[in-house]
Amino acid sequence: MEKKTKIQFNVMASILIILFAISLTPVTLQNDTFYTIKIGEYILENGITMEDPFSWHENLPYTYPHWAYDVGTFLVYKVGGYLGIYILTAILSAVLGLSIYFTGAKLTKNHLTSFLITLWSMYLLRAFIAARAQLVTFILFILTIFFIEKFIKTGKKRYAIALIVIPIIIANVHLAVWPFYFVLYLPYIGEYIISLLSTSDLWLRKLRINRLKKKLLKENFVDKLSKIKQKIAKLEEKNENSNIKKEKIRINAYKLEIVRDNNVKWLILIMIICLFTGLLTPLHGEPYTYLINTIKGNTTQFISEHLPLTLANNIDFMILITVFLAILIFTDTKIRLRDLFMIGGLLFLAIKTQRQVSIFVLIGSVILNRLLCYFFNKYDKGGTERFIKIMTTLPGKILTISIVLLCCISFAREKIGNKFVDETTYPTKAAEYIKENINLSTMKLYNEYNYGSYLLMQGIPVFIDSRADLYSPEFNKGKDIFSDFIDISNLGVYYENKFEEYEITHVIIYKNAKLNMFLSRNDKYKELYSDDYFCVYERLN
Repeated sequence: MEKKTKIQFNVMASILIILFAISLTPVTLQNDTFYTIKIGEYILENGITMEDPFSWHENLPYTYPHWAYDVGTFLVYKVGGYLGIYILTAILSAVLGLSIYFTGAKLTKNHLTSFLITLWSMYLLRAFIAARAQLVTFILFILTIFFIEKFIKTGKKRYAIALIVIPIIIANVHLAVWPFYFVLYLPYIGEYIISLLSTSDLWLRKLRINRLKKKLLKENFVDKLSKIKQKIAKLEEKNENSNIKKEKIRINAYKLEIVRDNNVKWLILIMIICLFTGLLTPLHGEPYTYLINTIKGNTTQFISEHLPLTLANNIDFMILITVFLAILIFTDTKIRLRDLFMIGGLLFLAIKTQRQVSIFVLIGSVILNRLLCYFFNKYDKGGTERFIKIMTTLPGKILTISIVLLCCISFAREKIGNKFVDETTYPTKAAEYIKENINLSTMKLYNEYNYGSYLLMQGIPVFIDSRADLYSPEFNKGKDIFSDFIDISNLGVYYENKFEEYEITHVIIYKNAKLNMFLSRNDKYKELYSDDYFCVYERLN
């Protein structure tokens, strides 16, 4: 491809990816964003105290799992408010898109497939684009794959340094996914080990040859010298034949390609060094225990992103899996063993928990790109470059830009009229009423999970919020506040008994909640406030 054509296509692709990413960025903020802002403010004023300051439950320990992101988000909010956070999210979304594109283009040398797969990947990731720390880790994960691949290929130190810096950032920005960083190394190490085992016979013969050569130097008898030389010649001939056979098998392999990169042994050393980066955080080694405690807890059974994947409800994901299977089954496209390990492992994780679908799409974009490039190179080598030349002509540019812009407009139209804070989800007016009419220092408010973060941002002490782990026994010395909330909200227990146990004084609740049907008819609860979506009650002694 000519340099001028390549530059023109990269500029056009980059601009379109940025616009596409912005069009996918949601205007309405998620509940996690609210506590992120408030925690960032608290850290700047008080430091990392390892205690929760926002719930009225006393002495709850808190880990601050993404303290650096919280601080950054608050600083942006302080300057630009909710609009500033929206702009930050749009920028991170665009950076993610560009990271996927240039990673694919650099590793495959195919800009067309990289461009198309980036657009599709961003579309599949649209539900995960939010003002949350995960957006930063998505960027870091795709860069990890790029640096691993480049280090294996070139062995240059700058890629090794980058691989060591990334887990330090993750440990401070989003420590919950810090252990997953090391999962990305495993397919490369697994392929390397298998490649070593596949050539073990060669190594054993080489060892035997070396021993015989040493023996040859020590022998003085002519007849023994001749026999040893014959043995060495036979072993060397066997090794040569084995090498030829293995190389033929590797080249002519129908589906699976096993490549042994000697730099992987240094990659193992880098991974070992990175294991100590979990100590480079003010959180006292939490990167090593946080995920384990989360998995052991009961919160994963009730939060949707932690539940197992239901394929029938995820058509986009089914289509992606179908494309992978179609390429591997109905064509003779080869897949590297490391890529097969990666796809298989990520698919297993995605089926186990919906949250990992995002990682499957993210890392899978690189592997799918590689498979498509192999396919096109075999059946139409140079075809994608010819297509790029057409796309960089004036009519081609107009058509390409028009198609992507129409998609952007379609996604952007869905957000017209959306507010940063959805009043049907978050009690904006009810929160103002509470602050103006109720003594916050003596109030023990029962609230629901989905809007607790908004309340605490407004300075209202909460019963629970979307920091689910904070309220589980694995993190707060045995108190199971999260399970109590689930039982109360689902009417699994008599709510009055639990309210008595926690000494609840006031209740804020969705108007259409099951519990509200009972509270509205109970003369022990006085309705203080009501709007179209929320009610506030005082619990009478």
